[in-house]
Amino acid sequence: MSAVLSIDRPAARSQQLQLNPNPQQKYWFDPPAPRPSIEAERRHRQERLAGAFRLFARFGFAQGLAGHITARDPELTDHFWVNPLGVHFSRIKVSDLLLVNSKGETVIGERPLNKAAFAIHAAIHEYNPKVIAAAHTHSTYGKAWSTLGRKLDTLTQDSCVFHDDHALFDDFAGMVVDESEGLRIAKALGDRKGAILKNHGILTAGPTVEAAAWWYIALDNACHTQLLAEAAGTPHPIDEAVARHTHGQIGGPEGALHAFESLYEGLVEAEPELLL
Repeated sequence: MSAVLSIDRPAARSQQLQLNPNPQQKYWFDPPAPRPSIEAERRHRQERLAGAFRLFARFGFAQGLAGHITARDPELTDHFWVNPLGVHFSRIKVSDLLLVNSKGETVIGERPLNKAAFAIHAAIHEYNPKVIAAAHTHSTYGKAWSTLGRKLDTLTQDSCVFHDDHALFDDFAGMVVDESEGLRIAKALGDRKGAILKNHGILTAGPTVEAAAWWYIALDNACHTQLLAEAAGTPHPIDEAVARHTHGQIGGPEGALHAFESLYEGLVEAEPELLL
């Protein structure tokens, strides 16, 4: 291990790292430990979902009517919980969430459903049963980066989370209201944790609400970082082997869960009404 981490032998370190990681390993979908009941799991997902919206508002991700985060229901697995159309992220409570089935019918909730939310998220949840949550908004830096029509480079330790783990969807055709376009997005995403939607924005998915939400925050930050770096000069990407190794260290859902919870705890303390 000392030879691998030695700062005096970078060539040996790079050579050693190439032997260790398995680039085909996709472990981030490993499910979390089960809760004591379906009802407890449902409530957990609802609370984190409502909290994710409020955190997104704090990060400046709320833009008019655009944006949605979904959480698969633990019992009715072809249904998902989602925000209603026209309620600002900063005001969403658990009781505001809609339960929507695979036909786009609202099973629980009275407010209108965002058609784009259904078209995109229904396809993602159906295409990959391991996806528990997915997030998409029109964040400023995500939108700005998406106009370049390319994936992110691995420039920093933080961006290693997305090394060889995000996709590019480069077939923009206007607002997504057609399920077939949602399916194309889902196929482009595949088993990856994020996607750049050209001329549209960014999207993340994960095995928990916490992971999908934190990875969205992290992906937007990676977009922001690369935009700043390229505006300042010519960035130097991290060596492929080192990037792959670092992805293996920090690319899983455990760190994302703890990062989200560190924000969520303070949020609930300041805004306890989100649990209503």
